[in-house]
Amino acid sequence: MAQDAFPGIEQVPFVERDSHAPLGFRHYRPDEIVEGKAMRDQLRFAACYWHTMRNGLADPFGAATARMPWDDGSDSLDNCRRRADAFFEFLHKCRIDFYCFHDRDIAPERSTLAESNAALDEVVRHLESLQQATGKRLLWGTACLFAHPRYVSGAATSPRIEVFAHAAAQVKKAIEVTHRLGGEGYVFWGGREGYTTLLNTDLRREREHLAHFLHMAVDYKKSIGFKGQFYIEPKPREPSVHQYDSDAAACLAFLREFGLLPHFKLNIETNHATLAGHTVEHELAVCRATGVLGSVDANSGTDNCGWDTDEFPTDPRLTTKMMLEILAAGGFTTGGLNFDAKRRRESFDPVDLFHAHVAGMDAFARGLKAAAAIRSDGRIAAFVRARYASWDSELGRRIEAGDATLEELEALALHRIDWPVESGRQEMLEQIMHDRI
Repeated sequence: MAQDAFPGIEQVPFVERDSHAPLGFRHYRPDEIVEGKAMRDQLRFAACYWHTMRNGLADPFGAATARMPWDDGSDSLDNCRRRADAFFEFLHKCRIDFYCFHDRDIAPERSTLAESNAALDEVVRHLESLQQATGKRLLWGTACLFAHPRYVSGAATSPRIEVFAHAAAQVKKAIEVTHRLGGEGYVFWGGREGYTTLLNTDLRREREHLAHFLHMAVDYKKSIGFKGQFYIEPKPREPSVHQYDSDAAACLAFLREFGLLPHFKLNIETNHATLAGHTVEHELAVCRATGVLGSVDANSGTDNCGWDTDEFPTDPRLTTKMMLEILAAGGFTTGGLNFDAKRRRESFDPVDLFHAHVAGMDAFARGLKAAAAIRSDGRIAAFVRARYASWDSELGRRIEAGDATLEELEALALHRIDWPVESGRQEMLEQIMHDRI
């Protein structure tokens, strides 16, 4: 592996909190124990290949600005290997243990599927050697089923069966290479699995086709012995007007309806929660309540912008709320915190990749420690338990067990003349949380 993509940048050091060093971790300490586990194991940071190596920082109003001297801009396999070398150098120098990719991030699409698969195999061989040399690991892989013009009307939900078949073949290969690289999971993100108008859409058939597609993937996963976790990533819209995996609750309903729930967990993204009209802590809480929290695309957005800006998460209030839900769910197993985030267009130097990731890693380190302190303090949890204490009565237990009737509850209500209510103490609880951040 070449070690010259980022000349002059050494492995990011650990510095004091009040240090004026231009680049250094002020809060992240990989080996620090928090709630019985090393910080690196609680957070399981991953860098994404698509933003780190392939995002030129263009926007709808201007050309790319990113300076990537290791990349000659071609789709040659030599250039693909050079990108991979630079990426693993970045992972080492930024102290990140995991990575994620789409198939078309790491290897180009050729004129035929067979040629595309051959190119992918070549690059995967190189990634195998890099993983063996560095100890870095694949958190999850996925297939890009949204960029090519063939997917203009969806992949698994395309009105054309030929497109459905191509998408199935592409996913089959992507699962194979994820398995080959020891990936701990595989993500299905339906970037165009939805509609722009119902006037040309058979919603029933499209949803059923998507379910059949996922069942075939489950069957193939079993046939090759892939033990990684399958994830669905919710998103309500953009680029489609409506996408069938619109939020966590919609995904859960879909998985239950089509008998897929035992095979999937969810990969939650902050920006997608915002687009759905939720907060990310809401989406994580829905997953925690139903036991399907799998992994997290760690980013943030501009709330008044109305689209998916994929900014780096640098607000410790946000990361504290996220880590409270993640810790309460038992922490990560196969998942982690993948920085599905891009530098701003004005932050175009290679060193800005380090500044962006370090800022995000430090923010989550602060959030982890604050969340652990809030849980250790215990006052918020005690307040919630007390708020629901009436449900711990004999009647409450019977209602929750499904053994009560409307008639007996009516009998209770008819003889009741007072209705006790207590303050929710929201501001008090927020102060307790903020005092720990």
